[in-house]
Amino acid sequence: MKSRSQTRAEEIRVLAPAKINLFLHITGRRPNGYHELYSLMCPVTLFDTLALRFHKRDIQLTCHHSGIPSDETNLAWRAAACFLDRLKTREGVHISLEKRIPVAAGLGGGSSDAAAVLNALNRHYGQPFSMGVLMEMGLSLGTDVPFFILSRPAIADGVGEHLTVFEGLRRFFLVLTAFPFGVSTADVYKNLNLGLTNCKKANTSFALENRQDFDILRYLCNDLETVTIRQFPEIEAAKTTLMNHGSVGALMSGSGPTVFGLFETAEKRDHAMRMLSTSMNWTLYAAELLVQPNG
Repeated sequence: MKSRSQTRAEEIRVLAPAKINLFLHITGRRPNGYHELYSLMCPVTLFDTLALRFHKRDIQLTCHHSGIPSDETNLAWRAAACFLDRLKTREGVHISLEKRIPVAAGLGGGSSDAAAVLNALNRHYGQPFSMGVLMEMGLSLGTDVPFFILSRPAIADGVGEHLTVFEGLRRFFLVLTAFPFGVSTADVYKNLNLGLTNCKKANTSFALENRQDFDILRYLCNDLETVTIRQFPEIEAAKTTLMNHGSVGALMSGSGPTVFGLFETAEKRDHAMRMLSTSMNWTLYAAELLVQPNG
């Protein structure tokens, strides 16, 4: 799915989707400290909204979320700077960012915002850069950014820079369970014991399976769960609760702490939402997998 946009004379509005990791196996660590992985990632229908206006000569960013910086430490700001520098233009852009994706939650919100800015600027300037060049710029900002530039279900390996489009996913409806705390991805990887990873036991050859018979429920696994759950047992409780309310599979996304439950129908998902909203003090989001590209 490409980011959806609406263009007016001086503004582009674009939606930046969250993602979940349906499978995440950490395969090793490089000398530079980056971890190698093998992951099946999918965008979902929970979005940040960005509005880009082109009447400024510098880069400005506004966001009313208290936990989001509005300066050059913001990935969306850095994405604009990277693009405009590569384009060798002195023009600028004002970015207005409306956050809905939880922060530091394992859903890739910051990376998705950066990718949305790169894609939007590339369209605005008449596609001066190929997909490969955009991916290169994205990787310089963060390892998840190339996935969001592609914004389709994909297998990621290496440090996340090698992407293979995956067309075997069927549609699932989601309950995303967010918590009033964030997780440092760097700290989770720092505390990961590669000798104790669990997902190696799962058969990662699903890339070669007959896609008509593919069943992701056989492979739900996240090596980072053991690290994050040790600090936040609420994650395990959320997985159990989702399964008890009709989910056919539940898993932590990325480094956490967000937990998703997969439901086979929107009705079952919505029933679980109603039940959980009255009994649990969690923030819940209804969503679904984005398994088809958007024009």
